Amino acid sequence: QIFQPLHTLRAAEKELLPGFHQFEWQPALKNVSASCSVGIINGVSGWVPSVDDAPADTMTRRFRYDVALVSALKDLEEDIMEGLRESGMEDSVCTSGFSVMIKECCDGMGDVSEKHGGGPVVPEKAVRFSFTVMSVSVLAEDCEEEVTIFTEPKPNSEMSCKPLCLMLVDESDHETLTAVLGPVVAERNAMKESRLILSIGGLPRSFRFHFRGTGYDEKMVRDLEGMEASGSSYICTLCDSSRADASQNMVLHSITRSHEENLERYEIWRTNPFSESADELRDRVKGVSTKPFMDTHPTMDALHCDIGNATEFYKIFQDEIGEVYKKVNPSREERRSWRAALDKQLRKKMKLKPVMRMNGNYARRLMTLETMEVVCELVPSEERREALRELMRLYIQMKPVWRATCPAKECPDQLCRYSFNSQRFADLLSSTFKYRYNGKITNYLHKTLAHVPEIIERDGSIGAWASEGNESANKLFRRFRKMNARQSKAFELEDVLKH
Repeated sequence: QIFQPLHTLRAAEKELLPGFHQFEWQPALKNVSASCSVGIINGVSGWVPSVDDAPADTMTRRFRYDVALVSALKDLEEDIMEGLRESGMEDSVCTSGFSVMIKECCDGMGDVSEKHGGGPVVPEKAVRFSFTVMSVSVLAEDCEEEVTIFTEPKPNSEMSCKPLCLMLVDESDHETLTAVLGPVVAERNAMKESRLILSIGGLPRSFRFHFRGTGYDEKMVRDLEGMEASGSSYICTLCDSSRADASQNMVLHSITRSHEENLERYEIWRTNPFSESADELRDRVKGVSTKPFMDTHPTMDALHCDIGNATEFYKIFQDEIGEVYKKVNPSREERRSWRAALDKQLRKKMKLKPVMRMNGNYARRLMTLETMEVVCELVPSEERREALRELMRLYIQMKPVWRATCPAKECPDQLCRYSFNSQRFADLLSSTFKYRYNGKITNYLHKTLAHVPEIIERDGSIGAWASEGNESANKLFRRFRKMNARQSKAFELEDVLKH
């Protein structure tokens, strides 16, 4: 299979890559050419710089969004046909009424620079934008109900996560990020207004696309939606509560923010129609101070939720070892010694090496009852140990609800008890651990306590819409970049995008 002459490999590659299949849009997409055979393009093409724009000095390669979606659907052709047969919709009947749900992910990656190679060390950062086909459903002419004929079984695997755009940009560089993602957003907006006609199973069928940007961590959401960074006193990307409100009332909040509202708020911020002072104005727009440029679906990222909460627990453990609830202001030396004691204990008993930045795997191992017992050995008073155990037990009850791909099937009992558990959890924090939550609370802890039931009621799942697929594909990006890419800069991203 492998030792084929180059032209055979090229031909095989062409069929698998976007740009091979014929399709059309009705009506034709605005500002997008009608040609179907478009392969890898320069990521800044489609962006028209104005006179005073700085040139985007970035390497970026991408597929055209519609071409990539067509390729993804053609990959699923057999599954779609199978689904039609199983739901008893014979081929001839269903040619229109298909709708496709797309999950979008975008994530910045730190240091991706070459580890060998001479020359100055440049802090190279990359951003990857990708999408996953979550489900395909069809509304037949004579039915009221949509029938789902395909659901992605592993929505968080890198297998189902298709790369759309690779850019060597720092995700904090808002200008360059908007320049590169701008054309992607424009194509996506054009597709929302139109239907794709594509041959599936030998018959032309029409598809509508629905996009949900849920695979972003909080930093990226704030960047795309024009909000202040995550240290802001406006703690939440879903509701307007301030950090002080959220620490007083931990559970009762509902989702109010939306892309449209953020745009309106930005206009108010820009024009200041009521001639208010900076503080009043900021309070009116609830921390929206740059122009939102991509609509995200307000949700909570399950992976970063894990990580954020584990970090918080890790700090509580340190505080409890040092009995901070009795003390006023412990010195940095004291704090350092508690941390060292905690790390030593975790390494000895749980084989957990201390990590610089909390990662998903560490977080999962940390948040278990056995780890809790190991930590309790260092906590002096029995009463505090009991409180810690209770806290962990509640957390372990709550966690499957926002981790599960389909909580109603996988953990119905925990789902039913979620509000009760989160209320109990909040009570514990605001009484026993009040020294930590007096007027402050971390962003993800607020979301975990306040927003989970509402999101699940609306979307049916949090876990399935997480950014994990994209995150685990970041690992592949690093690997391909080192092993499988031609060494010249111009080809590198193209090769990685193909893989």
